[in-house]
Amino acid sequence: MSLTRRDLCNLIPALVTAGANLPSFAAQTDSLPSATFAFESMPVQDSGHAQMRNIMKGKLATGEHIEAHETTLPPNGAPHPPHHHVHSEMWLIREGTVELTINGATHRLGPGGLGFVRSNEEHGIKNVGTDPATYFVIAIGPGADAS
Repeated sequence: MSLTRRDLCNLIPALVTAGANLPSFAAQTDSLPSATFAFESMPVQDSGHAQMRNIMKGKLATGEHIEAHETTLPPNGAPHPPHHHVHSEMWLIREGTVELTINGATHRLGPGGLGFVRSNEEHGIKNVGTDPATYFVIAIGPGADAS
């Protein structure tokens, strides 16, 4: 079967309509734009037991929900009791010494250390050092960008 230029031109509206309904195009329309986040422009929120700087939250172009923030804990401080949720989380330790508990097993991490917990595993973090501990949290998956 050979197609003429006229046949190809007649196909264009159908191709455009089909392409507009693809999930990858739809996911990009409500996704986070490319951006930069200057540290000095992130306001510090003090909850009484931790200080946080919200960095970003929203949906990636590929559909995953994401949230990133920085937390500073005082010595012996914890942001909350151990818990679990649907999204996965990772912690990148900037300064201090923390104890990350994953499903009852404890792990000590210092500057440059990274912890990861997958969906629905119980986890908690605590500053076990004598100085404040600061770390970045990146949460990815369902509900990660919820308030």
